[in-house]
Amino acid sequence: MPIVQSGLITEDRERRYIANPTITPIPTALYTDLYHVDAAYVAWKSGQMGNATFDLYTRSNPFGGGFMLAAGLEPALDYLRAFKYTREDRDYLQRIKGYDPNFLEYLRTLRFTGEIQAIAEGEIAFPNEPLLRITAPFPEALIIESGLLRSIGISTLIATKAARLTLAARGATVADFAFRRAHEPFLAARSGYIGGCASTSFVAAAREYDIPGSGTIPHALVQAYADELTAFRAVAAALPAYSLLLDTYDVAQGLENAIVASSEARESLGHRMTAVRLDSGDLEADSRMCRARLDEAEMHDVRVLVSGDIDEYKIERFVRNGAPIAGYGVGGNLGVGLGTIESGTVGGVIGAVYKLAWYGGDDDERASARIKLAGGGDKSTWPGRKMVYRIGEFEYDLIELEGQPAPTHNRSLMRSIVQRGHLVAEVPSIKEARARAEQSLATLPDRLRELTVTEPYEVRMSKAVQSLRADTIARLNSDQVGA
Repeated sequence: MPIVQSGLITEDRERRYIANPTITPIPTALYTDLYHVDAAYVAWKSGQMGNATFDLYTRSNPFGGGFMLAAGLEPALDYLRAFKYTREDRDYLQRIKGYDPNFLEYLRTLRFTGEIQAIAEGEIAFPNEPLLRITAPFPEALIIESGLLRSIGISTLIATKAARLTLAARGATVADFAFRRAHEPFLAARSGYIGGCASTSFVAAAREYDIPGSGTIPHALVQAYADELTAFRAVAAALPAYSLLLDTYDVAQGLENAIVASSEARESLGHRMTAVRLDSGDLEADSRMCRARLDEAEMHDVRVLVSGDIDEYKIERFVRNGAPIAGYGVGGNLGVGLGTIESGTVGGVIGAVYKLAWYGGDDDERASARIKLAGGGDKSTWPGRKMVYRIGEFEYDLIELEGQPAPTHNRSLMRSIVQRGHLVAEVPSIKEARARAEQSLATLPDRLRELTVTEPYEVRMSKAVQSLRADTIARLNSDQVGA
């Protein structure tokens, strides 16, 4: 029997209802904001087709912290690899906007043909440093803005959150439990792993990225049986290695039932309880009770895990108070990069921006530099094609114009990834990005590892960058007066 369309689902009359694949669309070049397509049309129509350089960066560290962990380069490259306007895409744009058919023909063959300089995934970065530097024909560079901001912004936000969680945990494991809360669950699981999460509960992401999967059992499984001990015995009989959730009814009695069920299964089947989990109540007090009772029962290798609205501030408090917690499951606070009300930190978005820094030819630096001035302060931008250098071991970072002599005792953070639309460098794997993050965080000064930082790390603009900015402002003011 063929599959036929029926409303918002696709009906397979022989077997089941299956999700319509158009409900979750495959990314295309329509992963952009409409005003970017309009802007590209204006540029195409008026002949503004010169090369443009955009910087993708943030204006502040997320969560009131002292750093951010760069992430999202590979998803950004995946977006650019898939970038094309299908016939359906072009027909849709024609229907809603009535663009010149020649523009739609231009879109038909449009692919990313530009250059990308990037800070590697897993590298420590700071505000105003370009995480990506894009150079491409102006309409092309315009249209990809939102897709790049999505990939880099979400990934960097969540990788930074994961790093803060793992730093606070001081060696205890942090597991990603965010799938049911995350707005972008694949990006969340991937970025969480780069930032230090030991595993993810999201099975599809665990398979996709070859990272460890983890989980315990739900309350519903316990509730389905006549009593908790029967439920625990069923788990212990079915799974060679398992964790038990203690807070369905009463934590203390739940622990006793877990000890009984696990002892029986160990003796008869060789099955092993690896952990107990607490998801509600007084997590600190209950963790102490569980640890003491498990040790009394000679179950020293059984770990005590906690979950339930966990964030880095709660973890820090547990660690400071010496709570015997071996691991934390973190859901929504990780998956959507939440801030914390009690600490007054802002989260949920990293505030990445994508700003034009250069337009035109390569010969006249002063004429090609571009700047945004309105708004003042951190809303104004820095012109020119820029590089980022780390001086010493986190002494300070320097943003310098490309082509200027590199400073001494430096490490260049940006490298060329794409030229003329083609990869020219190997993109590190997720495990390599994770290893880089671990190494970067290990060398981060203690003052920048604090959850709240009042004295930010110094990022300097070179004399050449400052001079170019002053000249660009003077030229812009002169042009405005002349107009």
